[in-house]
Amino acid sequence: MNYIYGLNAVSEAIKARGRAFQWVGLAKERHDLRLQRIIEECRKLGVPVRFLQRTELDRLAGNAAHQGVVAVTSAKQYSGLEDVVEAKRGKYSLIVVLDGVEDPHNLGAILRTADAAGTDGVVIPERRAAAVTGVVTKTSAGASEHLPIAKVTNIARTVEELKERNIWVVGLDERGTQTYDALDYNMDCAIVLGAEGKGVHDLVRKKCDFLVSIPMLGKVSSLNVSVAAGVVLYEVVRQRRNKAAPDSE
Repeated sequence: MNYIYGLNAVSEAIKARGRAFQWVGLAKERHDLRLQRIIEECRKLGVPVRFLQRTELDRLAGNAAHQGVVAVTSAKQYSGLEDVVEAKRGKYSLIVVLDGVEDPHNLGAILRTADAAGTDGVVIPERRAAAVTGVVTKTSAGASEHLPIAKVTNIARTVEELKERNIWVVGLDERGTQTYDALDYNMDCAIVLGAEGKGVHDLVRKKCDFLVSIPMLGKVSSLNVSVAAGVVLYEVVRQRRNKAAPDSE
């Protein structure tokens, strides 16, 4: 069985209709409006609701960060790369490719930002990387339930496939000679982010069309990968909004 927990995570999973729910457990002592809304959504879908002690919810979630809500569900349904490419939301494609992000909290934070920035979807590797677990769903505030997320066997090969589809591939790498805000993102593109402490693998880096870096003005040499994702994705958003705005007279 799969467990997802947290008010936003469970609520968004219900809205997204992407999982089968076995039942939802709620803390006996909570009677607030947010929980009442979850109860109403469960009733609409015919999902059983159980009222449990917090200690039992702690056991199911594996921690005490559940906010009084734990759901027993089917596993996250991953998309194919084709689905991510075809989920194009705007004039230009914007895909996030994660080259081995291992920390589930980082993955969750990136998924939340990716959804907020209007990306088409996210690509993660099948092995040696975080998958969409309960921790990820909670950290993403449920964004993981709305985004197409593709699991692929080989990131380097996936980069090649994206390029064959006329999608420009931009790698974020501290060795990049071009700053992230100097590149024009008004094009179909994929942003590649590397693993914590390792960065983008050499083979993947060599296949990127562009390598960009974020200027570091302090003593440390790099940002946390989830923070870096936010910096670059919102530069893409900024440029595209400015391009779409009518010229002022």
